[in-house]
Amino acid sequence: MISPVAWVRGRLGERGTALACLVLLLALGVVPLVALPAARCEVFGKGCRTPDPETRADPVAATRTPTPVEVATRGAYVALGDSYSAGVGAEATVADQNPLERCHRTSKAYYHEVSRAFRFAKGTAFWACSGATTDDVLDGRGGEPPQIDRIGRDTSLVTLSIGGNDVGFSRVLAGCVVKLPWGRGCTSQGEEIARRLSELRQDLPALLTKITARAPYARVVVMSYPKAFSEISGVDGDNITVPDQRWLNARAYELGGVIRQSVMEADARKAAGRRHGSVEFVDAYSAFAGHEVGSRDAYMNGLTLNLAALEAEPRSYHPTVAGQQALARLFVDQIKKGPGRPLS
Repeated sequence: MISPVAWVRGRLGERGTALACLVLLLALGVVPLVALPAARCEVFGKGCRTPDPETRADPVAATRTPTPVEVATRGAYVALGDSYSAGVGAEATVADQNPLERCHRTSKAYYHEVSRAFRFAKGTAFWACSGATTDDVLDGRGGEPPQIDRIGRDTSLVTLSIGGNDVGFSRVLAGCVVKLPWGRGCTSQGEEIARRLSELRQDLPALLTKITARAPYARVVVMSYPKAFSEISGVDGDNITVPDQRWLNARAYELGGVIRQSVMEADARKAAGRRHGSVEFVDAYSAFAGHEVGSRDAYMNGLTLNLAALEAEPRSYHPTVAGQQALARLFVDQIKKGPGRPLS
């Protein structure tokens, strides 16, 4: 005897059988109305809903290397260093010449241009101090707190000029300019400079290590010093002969070499350890080319002599406002360019 279901299947086929069963179940109240879409999909092959695709993280976006600017601006920007960073020589307001301002930070220092060029997520701070040495950055100067205490884990960019005072360039320049009978002259100071450069080869790497430890996520951008003299006969060189100008420029270049080497080694250590941040070098040696001391459009102040003390005034051989703007462009370009390697 043929069962009713078998008979219906034989007469109506599989799909017809399913339809008949659906009608019967609806009549009996067994299949709720909410199940109709699924049933319609099963019976008619229509109304079937494609499952929502599984949401997956974009592997490219998840592993994208941040741009140099993103790394530099995700936290705070802090400007550290000596008088070249403080802006001595670029006084433009009465406040810039305040004798009570011990660090002589000025309104035209390159810091201001850099801070305006980018939007830093956690703000900016200006703590460079005139006369600072590598030791002063660590220990403070003239009652000022240590500059290194001004940075931390939320610091994403540090700019720095340091080393000129360690080598004693202001005294060296005074020896070249103030030619007194008992003076040591210019090139005769070479031995002392060599000794001080040797000490800086130890002190600067130690300082960079401590800065990167205090601000482990920061890009630390370190600048060398521009050459002051054109080395051209007939151009006012403030009583400094052309041979002495060449000698002084060579010492500035040598100092830049020590800074460059220290910076490269510090960054290599970071890269080898796959650590965050970077240490980068800005070569300012030729930044004032054509605008040296005595030129028509000088980016460097000439000699201002304190006759009572027989020494050069602090602003002597420091960048003018135009010089600070030239240094700012170097920093801005470096911040955009980055260290030439991927940044974490």
